[in-house]
Amino acid sequence: MNMDFPRILTLLRKEKGITQKQAALDLNVAQALLSHYEKGKRECGLDFLVRAADYYNVSTDYLLGRSAVSSGEILSEKDIPDGGAKSRDDSKNGDIVSALNKKLIMNSVEIIFRLLDMIKCRQLTKNISSMLMMSVYKAFRITYATNDKNDRNIFSVPVDVAPYLSTSALNIDEGLAMQAAKHSAQDAPQITTGVIEEFDKQGTALLSLIKNTESRLKRLEE
Repeated sequence: MNMDFPRILTLLRKEKGITQKQAALDLNVAQALLSHYEKGKRECGLDFLVRAADYYNVSTDYLLGRSAVSSGEILSEKDIPDGGAKSRDDSKNGDIVSALNKKLIMNSVEIIFRLLDMIKCRQLTKNISSMLMMSVYKAFRITYATNDKNDRNIFSVPVDVAPYLSTSALNIDEGLAMQAAKHSAQDAPQITTGVIEEFDKQGTALLSLIKNTESRLKRLEE
């Protein structure tokens, strides 16, 4: 059974701001049957899939979780904005996956800060910034450690404790960010997939990053 379909079907209804009863009426199915579809207890037929896609104005590929964006578009590396300075070897780099991941990350971070600007919570912005900086710091230390000849004096925190301290700091930043998010929940604007897609290709990059990352998390869960 496709487990993305129930989640996305429910998400679309809630983002549309309608009750399950109204959606069932509009889609010409019993509410009990729609409830089973949304809970993943029953699989729908092709006719309902097409009706639901037309009703919510999305592609069937999106409903089935095959695409990260409502149009069903599958982005290639060339479709995504650079999102940062190009490296000297970008034009020669044959590693398409690496180039794609770099663009997904750079553009996603840009969208996160644009959303934070909309939320207007200084504490949340500070905590999210700290999380991102600490993640970059951890990534750089690992990258730097690839050659034993690299001078470790570039860092003031010893190599034997840095991983534990940085992970602890990252966990603290995440906790503080979640706390700040709760405090700003009443005044913050609603973020929907539609809002994210309004950022065009950069928004699509964020949705693609979410899809790719959650696919990895699901594999770890199995």
